[in-house]
Amino acid sequence: MNTVVHFEIYVQDMSRAIAFYEAVLGVKMAKMPSPTPEMEMDMWSFPMDRENGMSQYGAGGMLVKMEGFVPGGSGTVVYFGCEDCGVQAARAVEFGGSVFQEKTSIGEHGFCALARDTEGNLIGFHSMI
Repeated sequence: MNTVVHFEIYVQDMSRAIAFYEAVLGVKMAKMPSPTPEMEMDMWSFPMDRENGMSQYGAGGMLVKMEGFVPGGSGTVVYFGCEDCGVQAARAVEFGGSVFQEKTSIGEHGFCALARDTEGNLIGFHSMI
């Protein structure tokens, strides 16, 4: 069982953040409705296999713009799975972010790279090659 079920990456400039993640990860973000009318939130979801829900590996997550929640880079790091993490690290720079740690071997567990997104959040990429 995957104990992580959801993550949120806080942003200040939603359009810029959407453009960054769609370009770097090669995905299409989807607008999500606010959970209640009282909560003023702008939320965009990363793609996930909704048909199989939590029976699949991975967690669902979204970009969130909400009063009182600011982006940062000193807390939890979300790692995105990819074919070659060096490609995503290079794309991060190409689309306005920066590389914090180049593609690095983690032994039998593959490779990882760390980058900062356009909002200043520290994010990771993981691959087996």
